[in-house]
Amino acid sequence: MISVKKRAFLAVLLVVLVSAGIAARYWLMHRRAPDDTITLYGNVDIRQVQLAFNDSERIEKLLVDEGSAVHAGQLVAQLVQQRFVDAVGQSQSTVAAQQQLVARLLAGSRPEEIAQARADVAAARADVEAAQANVSNAELLFHRQRTLAQQQYVSLQIRDDAERTYLANEASLAAKQQALAAKEQGLRLAVIGPRKEDIAAAQATVRASQSALALAQKQLADTQLFAPAEGVIQNRILETGDMATPQTPVFTVALDNPLWVRAYLPEPEMGKVALGMRAWIVSDSFPGQRFPGWIGYISPVSEFTPKNVETTQLRSQLVYRVRVYACNPDHRLRLGMPATVVIPLVDNPANAIDAHPCEKN
Repeated sequence: MISVKKRAFLAVLLVVLVSAGIAARYWLMHRRAPDDTITLYGNVDIRQVQLAFNDSERIEKLLVDEGSAVHAGQLVAQLVQQRFVDAVGQSQSTVAAQQQLVARLLAGSRPEEIAQARADVAAARADVEAAQANVSNAELLFHRQRTLAQQQYVSLQIRDDAERTYLANEASLAAKQQALAAKEQGLRLAVIGPRKEDIAAAQATVRASQSALALAQKQLADTQLFAPAEGVIQNRILETGDMATPQTPVFTVALDNPLWVRAYLPEPEMGKVALGMRAWIVSDSFPGQRFPGWIGYISPVSEFTPKNVETTQLRSQLVYRVRVYACNPDHRLRLGMPATVVIPLVDNPANAIDAHPCEKN
């Protein structure tokens, strides 16, 4: 049997141990980093780009694979181009034809054309003069036959034939006069040259053809897919021979820059942190190494601490999402990697980073 004293001793010891445990837990939960730094916890994040063609056609070739490093402007894929090449050739021919038409209008009528127009006018005048002589003769004959018919020296049939001949010659004269007027108008137009409105219309047609050519050339250029920036091919979604469309990405590219750590700043620390302040990024994957960084974004809206963020503060505490950008020249920091951010508070004013620090390295 345990004595009363031993029971009392054990009870006191148990109370002491429980109190020490509670105190230790309280200290662990409420301990603070040194006043000269702020420590945050988060994960590495990057931007991703879905690369897709701007037109629909079958893929002719893919030049990179998953994991391949690409640089800005690098050709990564190409569509079958024959349809687009033919469209460019057709548009080029249309532009050339329209330019020749404008050149002809601007040059005006050739001397040979003007000379031909003058000859046609002279011939038409000769025809009019001959027709006028025929009308005069027919009119004279008609009046004579009419007088003789009234005196019953000739039959009425002869008078009527003379009248019909006279009227036919008059009609022929009118037609030849109209033809002469048309020839004279043609001569005047040949001498003056094309109308300004016709030249302007032809020039507008040339511009429309040139726009169509530019569109065809752009569509041909869109058959090639280029990397927009430095990065790594994360996913190769389509393969050679697949039908590509603007709605279907071919690659997913993880961009190297910008790269940042997504972390959460407790509300009580907001007054100590500002944009542009220097920071250090530490990862368990590279013990003993620090990556230089800077605060590039602080959310204007508070939120509750996400459950996946390990922090020494209470989870119900309000925090602000921040982005701590990092220099990653050797591509050692990768998407999703857990990271710790240490922000010095001494000699680290706002806008301490006045330029992209990676550009200075």
